[in-house]
Amino acid sequence: MQKMIRMWWVALALVAGFSQVPVLAQANVSASNATASQYRLAPGDGIRVFVYQNPDLSLELRLTESGSISYPLLGSVNLAGLTVNQAEQRLADGLRDGKFVNRPQVTVTLLQVRGNQVSVLGMVNRPGRYPLETGDVRLTDLLATAGGVAVGGADMLTVVGTRNGQPYRVVVDLPGVFGPGRRGEDVVMRDGDVIWVDRLPQIYLYGEVQRGGPLRLERDMTVMQALASAGGLTQRGTEKGLRIHRKDARGEVKILEPKMTDPVQANDVVFVRESLF
Repeated sequence: MQKMIRMWWVALALVAGFSQVPVLAQANVSASNATASQYRLAPGDGIRVFVYQNPDLSLELRLTESGSISYPLLGSVNLAGLTVNQAEQRLADGLRDGKFVNRPQVTVTLLQVRGNQVSVLGMVNRPGRYPLETGDVRLTDLLATAGGVAVGGADMLTVVGTRNGQPYRVVVDLPGVFGPGRRGEDVVMRDGDVIWVDRLPQIYLYGEVQRGGPLRLERDMTVMQALASAGGLTQRGTEKGLRIHRKDARGEVKILEPKMTDPVQANDVVFVRESLF
């Protein structure tokens, strides 16, 4: 039930561009939640270490740029890349092996996520850097946190980053993510990823049309649909005088004589001539 509610909330925020989704700049995440999702500690993260019946060893710390903490009795302990459970085990092993505490019971709580972050840029309501509070944060989660796609934003998004040490780039069809069986296309985000939301694609109409100017390019839009969206032809316009100015891959402009059922493409310029009779 909680998962269904979460998906409903994310979908609402993305479709409506909802601007009141809370910004989670600081994550107060329990160790059990972080462990369940396998969040891995990173430089800059804030943690609380609690050692049962040893108040002098219980304190709040922040991972340094090298991913380590300075801990009493143990000195520098590297925790970067470890899950919360693994960090607890490393500290407990150090206290036990050093014979500082007999059978230490260590609890680590993730207080603040600063190391693992994703940038959300472009046409969103609140662009910026957002923390990955758990290990399974998805593309739609980050977009919802950023307030959703802004008015004028495209629904084809680009995610760039690295995976297994290799450059990673994927284009995501946002509406398609919510289709049946399409959850796998909702990318799991990783530290350093960048989400880019471009401006929506447009075409341009001029000549003998009711409302010339730029027009949002809808999916699979035809010449007829574009003209209809612009209010149709004027009384002096003629379908026989249609021309499309389109740039090819080399940037050269080609002039085409389209049919009304032909599709239009981003940045096409549609010209409607005046009838001679």
